[in-house]
Amino acid sequence: MIKINHTISSIKQTISELSGKAVSVKLNLGRNKYVTFPAKVNEVYPSLFTVSPDDKSFLGKTAYSYSEILCGRVKITEQKI
Repeated sequence: MIKINHTISSIKQTISELSGKAVSVKLNLGRNKYVTFPAKVNEVYPSLFTVSPDDKSFLGKTAYSYSEILCGRVKITEQKI
């Protein structure tokens, strides 16, 4: 399988454009286990970004690094309203 060539800077740009918007976060937990939840991108920092889940079972904010998106552990897609 051929992967699309992404860089950390292009991922940072995409996440900064999603700041404040509703997104869907899909986490790869390993061994074919995935968790998907609706969220909102809150803050964007130089080495990570924070996400506020809309699901009540998640408490507080969750932070992810840009390299987790690059490696495929986290996938973020914008929700269409």
